[in-house]
Amino acid sequence: MFWSVCVVLLAYLLGSLSFAVIVSRAMRLDDPRSYGSGNPGATNVLRSGNKLAAILTLLLDAVKGVVAVLIARFLAERLGYGDGVVALAGLASFLGHLYPIFFRFQGGKGVATAAGVLLALNWVTGLACLATWLVIAVLTRYSSLAALVTAVLAPVWFHFMHGDSQVVGAVAVMSVLLIWRHRSNITKLLNGTESKLGSKASKPSDSAP
Repeated sequence: MFWSVCVVLLAYLLGSLSFAVIVSRAMRLDDPRSYGSGNPGATNVLRSGNKLAAILTLLLDAVKGVVAVLIARFLAERLGYGDGVVALAGLASFLGHLYPIFFRFQGGKGVATAAGVLLALNWVTGLACLATWLVIAVLTRYSSLAALVTAVLAPVWFHFMHGDSQVVGAVAVMSVLLIWRHRSNITKLLNGTESKLGSKASKPSDSAP
């Protein structure tokens, strides 16, 4: 039990590394929380006009989700816990991104980190989720809509393609949280005011991080 808690806590700390802010500071860009949607994530960093910064943010936010799950899986047999703890570690890294202890609990919406977690939990099912996001994003150019559709379908894909109830449960919780974090985007989509991929940055239009 003790080691399980330690692994989950470590995963949360990894998730708390907000690379949108870290990369922007390293590249001397404006804080992503100060423009566009105000969200510290790759999509908003892209609105700065710096594609490299956006790509680095996307990759690093995804990688921390992958690393959290892989560390938990590597230690599972040695510390005597099962897939449930591995799935919890993935969920913890996602929560760390949403509510990072290093950044006053003001984090992003978790799409890239969730993608990393899903790929690490089961790469085939994770690819199905990424394909879902890509199709919707290309067809509509709405990153938020792609994330919402993927969040709804991710537990379904894992149920049919993976089957472990504990893993499916962790994925379902991530999906609910991801949808909740996109609540302002849902309103904008309904009102026809949501920004499309590649749109120019403006001052934050909502307070949701």
